[in-house]
Amino acid sequence: MNKSTKGSVKKIATMMLAATLLFGLTACGGGNDNTAAKTPGSFNKEGLPIVTEPVTLKVLTMRWGNMGDTFTNNQWLKDLEKNTNVKIEWQVVSSNDWAEQKSIMLASGTLPDIIIGNQTFSDSDIVNNLSYFRPLDDYIAQYMPNLKAAMEETPELRKISTYPDGKIYSLPTRLPARPQSKNQPVINKAWLDKLGLKVPDTIDDLHNVLKAFKEQDPNGNGKNDEIPFTENGLGDFLTPFGITDINLNSMMVRDGKPLFIPTSEEYKEGLKWAHQLYSEGLIDKELYTQDNSMTSAKQQNADAAIVGFTYQWTPDAVFGKWKDQYIAIPPLTGPDGKKYQPGDPSGLSYNRNEMLITTSCKNPEIAARWADQFYTNEASIQNFWGAIGTVIKKNDDGTYTLMDPPAGTSADAWYWEQSLRDFGPKYVSPSFEKDIVLNPETGDGLKQELDKLGNKFVTTPFPNVMYTAEEFKELPTLTTDIDSYVSTMRAQWVIKGGIDDTWDIYIKKLGDMGLEQLIKIRTDAYERYMSVK
Repeated sequence: MNKSTKGSVKKIATMMLAATLLFGLTACGGGNDNTAAKTPGSFNKEGLPIVTEPVTLKVLTMRWGNMGDTFTNNQWLKDLEKNTNVKIEWQVVSSNDWAEQKSIMLASGTLPDIIIGNQTFSDSDIVNNLSYFRPLDDYIAQYMPNLKAAMEETPELRKISTYPDGKIYSLPTRLPARPQSKNQPVINKAWLDKLGLKVPDTIDDLHNVLKAFKEQDPNGNGKNDEIPFTENGLGDFLTPFGITDINLNSMMVRDGKPLFIPTSEEYKEGLKWAHQLYSEGLIDKELYTQDNSMTSAKQQNADAAIVGFTYQWTPDAVFGKWKDQYIAIPPLTGPDGKKYQPGDPSGLSYNRNEMLITTSCKNPEIAARWADQFYTNEASIQNFWGAIGTVIKKNDDGTYTLMDPPAGTSADAWYWEQSLRDFGPKYVSPSFEKDIVLNPETGDGLKQELDKLGNKFVTTPFPNVMYTAEEFKELPTLTTDIDSYVSTMRAQWVIKGGIDDTWDIYIKKLGDMGLEQLIKIRTDAYERYMSVK
């Protein structure tokens, strides 16, 4: 079979798959009718069941790769069907196929009753197709007491969910037991011990440690194969200079105002420092040419550990059989004498677009009441880790303990098999979190322990703001040119230096590319976000 034939077969197969999906959604009986049909007479506005006579809702969610639909066997979800009389017909799609399926679905306007998961439809998908999604403000007020109470206790939920027109089209989440800090500095402690070095505290300490890693054969294999620092690009390497960008949009908040990081003096000084280290061979020469698989191969090098320093979620996340050699350390002190940590002081817990009720849904009141059942503490932990009695043990003292995963399965993989995990609506009250007992040596519990190293240094991030349809039209043109130019110059300055000689030209060219308009769009969105009460 030649290349052209293979491509045709693949295209036909994809179209058939998409057609099958759309046929199934059409069977939902929705169409694109913006007017809800009369709610069944068996509908109960309060209490359970939600309906006296069974009603079926079609619910679509996207899962990573080949994860499948094992989460639908979660006992809490099974009990929910029984207790509410709302039957769920799950449509679980793979991220591998979703982009093309989504395009066809949005073009046709034929959607299921409910969409779950913030990776399924993005802000721009929703903003550019608002006629497909129901405004939920009135449903929240009338039929969702759990979510309403959560929004009163934690106003961030309403703020993050409010679209530019002032309405709420998607439901939010507050995940349980999340840290404040994101990636943290991780270093090879076995190498430090062998060379008699202390854990670095400042960027000057780090420079000396990386130099020793390069020159003194800390892995003891007699080869000059140590890579003092490696990532795909600089990542969080400029954190000691006060540069933290957890949303990867080159924006920060400084003194209560949005700041475009790549035009700041801190950025300029940070790149000078990075060039110095690069010129001394302390930063991987393939920093800007390697992909994830190449980086992973270095982190898990078969014969010996060869990576000295990096930034990671947890030290055991990427190093394979060498993971015990690595530890997380506190943030490094920068040139201004301060420490900085990427993250969010309010916790890395919040997201929107976790559930949408479409205009194809004929019984939105039922869908809203069904969705509200997810917004209790016990429901949320069971949809994040797994059901009580399966993954979670409810103790006599009112606390909750996570059970150990089956042999040969990581905790995180087990949670994804047993629950909606990161996706879907949830709310765990801050006061309830003290009742959740996690293992401090693995998974989410380990991250909470490591969080103590740097959470008091966490900076305020540029928030996850919302853009209008008009702004979404402008943003790609602006960001494509500006981000590409910023990336090109950053790599050039790290590798070749010369930032002082070309800085003014760089700033002027960014202006010519429309940087002022980009900053205006981001600032307008920021001010809208901050004005939500």
